[in-house]
Amino acid sequence: MKYNQYADGFSPAPTCLKNCLLAFLTGGAICETGHLIRAAVMSAGADAETAGMWTTVALICTAQLITGLGWYNTLGRIGGAGAAVPITGFANSVVSPALEYKKEGIILGTGAKIFSLSGPVLAVGFSVSAAAGILYKLLGLL
Repeated sequence: MKYNQYADGFSPAPTCLKNCLLAFLTGGAICETGHLIRAAVMSAGADAETAGMWTTVALICTAQLITGLGWYNTLGRIGGAGAAVPITGFANSVVSPALEYKKEGIILGTGAKIFSLSGPVLAVGFSVSAAAGILYKLLGLL
């Protein structure tokens, strides 16, 4: 009983609500940035498909740049899961190992480790997509 009271004095207060709010705001800000980019490209005369492509490219390049500058880690610490918005989080997961292992050389460092975080995600994604495509074709859904 006394130990639990003693240990509780050193335990940080739960911050679940704060973490959820920060994740929501961070993810929302990233998504709103993408929406603003898409709206700007469409107002310049591009169709929806082209605007979506340029939005994707802009978000990926921005995430790679801020990862290279070391700012994405700070964003991840503050925004938690909100910083893992699929497109920017994936770009970060590709660039981070490349930067971490660049000291080992371009082939054995960057080249070998660039997909260490995102490689399993790609492998599962490709496999599930191929299986779903085959299943749809066999069932005559296409």
